[in-house]
Amino acid sequence: MSASRTKFYLDKQNSKWLGVCSGIADYTGVDVTWVRVGAVLLTIAGGFPWTLIAYWLVAWMATAKPLGLYDTPEDAKFWQGVRSNPKRSTAEVRSKFRDIDRRLADIEMMYTSRNSRLADEIDSLR
Repeated sequence: MSASRTKFYLDKQNSKWLGVCSGIADYTGVDVTWVRVGAVLLTIAGGFPWTLIAYWLVAWMATAKPLGLYDTPEDAKFWQGVRSNPKRSTAEVRSKFRDIDRRLADIEMMYTSRNSRLADEIDSLR
């Protein structure tokens, strides 16, 4: 896939207007409803012209999210974690690989060691 999974995209599939709020929600992992409520509150609370200018600039500068960027919802959640905290994400991946490596080592040790009880059980099945 040529599209970057860590880049900000406008989410046109889940948009209400131009996809800026849904893009921010997709990028950060926050629920899109909260992003929209925050944008409206920020606009009402005194940022009237600036929030609209920022909204239009983001809509003009950002590209639309490619279809099929994430294979599964778990994939989307993983990439949101990578964007928010890359060190934590790499630590989680390392931890999973360590666990898999430990389990494979246990299987290999069980298979290659001289285990008389296991050998007796195999012989009794013959």
